[in-house]
Amino acid sequence: MKISIVTAVFNAKKTVLAALESAFAQKHPDVELVVVDGVSTDGTMELLAARRDQLGVFISEPDKGIYHALNKGIVRASGEVIGFLHADDLFTDELVLQRIAAVFADPGVDVCYGDLVYVRRDNPDRVIRYWRAGEYRSERLRRGWMPPHPTCYVRRSLYEEHGLFDTSYRIAADYDCMLRLLSRLRGRVVYIPEVLVRMRVGGVSNRSLANILRKSAEDYRAIRANGVGGLGTLVWKNLSKLPQFIQR
Repeated sequence: MKISIVTAVFNAKKTVLAALESAFAQKHPDVELVVVDGVSTDGTMELLAARRDQLGVFISEPDKGIYHALNKGIVRASGEVIGFLHADDLFTDELVLQRIAAVFADPGVDVCYGDLVYVRRDNPDRVIRYWRAGEYRSERLRRGWMPPHPTCYVRRSLYEEHGLFDTSYRIAADYDCMLRLLSRLRGRVVYIPEVLVRMRVGGVSNRSLANILRKSAEDYRAIRANGVGGLGTLVWKNLSKLPQFIQR
């Protein structure tokens, strides 16, 4: 089973090679790396070009933001299953994709996901938050639940049937996409109760108060658009993050 990993990158010279090395190290025998660069100007593009022979797809052209870049990657991906590895994230170990492939060996599975830890940007061994996702139940969507998007793997057929990221969202297109897919799928969702990805802190959504407020507004829009709740769902979504700072 081919698994496609899509990485969108822009000016990430300091971290992108570590991210890709964690993908190159995967023991699963059929992995396609799809890297979409937004014409980086810090040397990232040259680093990627030097690894071109290890990349299944390499695109370097202007884009309209991360979700537009990820959409281009999904369209170019040829794997039966698609996941994402951001340019500053890392797979926890070399067996992550083997675990995911084992889950998708069951043709009745449409989605699988695992746990995620947030780590220091300068020291990915230092855990700051632990996102223990827990088992999927459809009613949890109404309480603001979503799987950690960087750990979420989806059959490509779901994107073909239900659409890609809605680029009218600037920050919350991943949440909107997860709600859309999970509220419409017919297959099974499987939780792998292990940490699959280490995410460096410093994402766009938390960089400023303006971004935090915009993300809340976009989250609420996604909740309403996908018919999974209202203001209470948004409140529960934000409150559910608090245990991540104390869970281990």
